[in-house]
Amino acid sequence: MTATYEVMSPWAEVDPIPLRGITPRLPGLDGRRIGLFNNNKLAAAPILDAVEAELRDRFGGVAVSRFGRTAHVNVADTPDRASYEDWVREVDAVVLAVGD
Repeated sequence: MTATYEVMSPWAEVDPIPLRGITPRLPGLDGRRIGLFNNNKLAAAPILDAVEAELRDRFGGVAVSRFGRTAHVNVADTPDRASYEDWVREVDAVVLAVGD
């Protein structure tokens, strides 16, 4: 007896959103507003405290804005989504801390 097997592709179908690539590096941080995003894991806040201190020590003209959430889920799936989107529009760059 001969067996027949169907071979399926492991690739999933994806949304047809064109890739944009990596955002270019900022030319400098003087006068910039840097967002610090806390994913609310245990070590995220101390990590961002250290990043903020380093940014302020190295770049005198930098402003820092923090965004944190109360859940360990994608912010798009929470009531915080609108405030997150507003926050992102206010900053020039974001540093994300994953505090696992």
